Amino acid sequence: MQPSPLANPLATVAQLEESGSRLDGIPADLENSIRFAGARLTQAAGILLRLPQEVIAQAIVVFMRFWVGPEGGSLAEFGARQVSAASMYLTTKLSAYPKSPRSIVNVYTYLDSLPSTYTEPESLQDTSKADAYYVSEGTYQARRMELFETEQRVLKTLGFQVQVVLPYTLCITYLQALDAFSHPRATELAKRAFAHLNTALLSPQLLYLTHQPPSLATAAIYLAAKEVGIKLPAVEWWEVFDTDREELGFLVVGMLSVENFVEEERARWQKNKVPMTVEELEAAMQTSSNGTE
Repeated sequence: MQPSPLANPLATVAQLEESGSRLDGIPADLENSIRFAGARLTQAAGILLRLPQEVIAQAIVVFMRFWVGPEGGSLAEFGARQVSAASMYLTTKLSAYPKSPRSIVNVYTYLDSLPSTYTEPESLQDTSKADAYYVSEGTYQARRMELFETEQRVLKTLGFQVQVVLPYTLCITYLQALDAFSHPRATELAKRAFAHLNTALLSPQLLYLTHQPPSLATAAIYLAAKEVGIKLPAVEWWEVFDTDREELGFLVVGMLSVENFVEEERARWQKNKVPMTVEELEAAMQTSSNGTE
C-alpha cells in the first residue's frame, strides 16, 4: 500500500523516550537546547541562502528526525551544525532551489562566526556580509567532505525517508473551507496561522514529528482565530479535518509553550554559545562536570 500523500512518518513513543544522544550520556535538557539551536541555525541559514520557507521547514524536519530514537544520530558523534548543513544541502538538492556545497559551507561558517547563538531573523535580511564571506580553500575542502559524509549518514539513519509533507497549503485550504477569507481580517488570520506553524517547527515537543499536517494546520487556525478574534463555526469543525478535541488541545498548548521555552533558552545561554560541534559539546560537559565536583 502506498503511503498517503498527506502523511509523514511519525515518531513512536519509544523513539521519543530514548535517543542516541541520551544513550551516550548527554543530559536531556542539553540535548533539547542543542536540537533547538540547530533548528534555529537551519532557519537562519535558509534565510541567508534566500530559500522559501517551505524548503527551510523541510530541512528543519529532516534535521529533527535525525536525532530521534535509539537508532538515531548522537550528538556525541555528530555536531548539530554539521547535521543542519547536511539536512539543508540534502533538502535543497531535492527541491527547485539547489545550493552548491560552497554556498552551504560559506553560509554556515559565517553563522558560526557570529557572537551569539540567538541571531534574530530580522538581522539576517541584509545578506551582504554573508555573501562576501568566504573560507580558505583548505577549510572548504575539509567542510565539503564533512558535508558529503554527513549527508550520507543522514540518509542512512532516516532509511532514505526524506519526504516531508508540510501543513501550509492545507492551512489555506482549510481556511477557504471555513469561509474565513470573507472576513475583513482574513489576511491577519492567515499570517497568524502561518506564524504558529513556523513556531511549531522549533517545538521541543517535536510537534512535526508526532502529528500529521492536517492536525497541525487545524490547531494553527484554531489558535490564530482566537488571537485575531474571528469566530469560526460553533460546531466541532476540527473533526472534519481529522483532528479530535484531545489532539487539538495538545497541539494548541504545545504551540503556545514554545515562547516560554525560547525565553528560558535565551536566559540559559545568554553568556555562552550553545555547543554546536562534538568538540564544543565535550568541552561544555567537561566544564559542567568540573563545576559539580
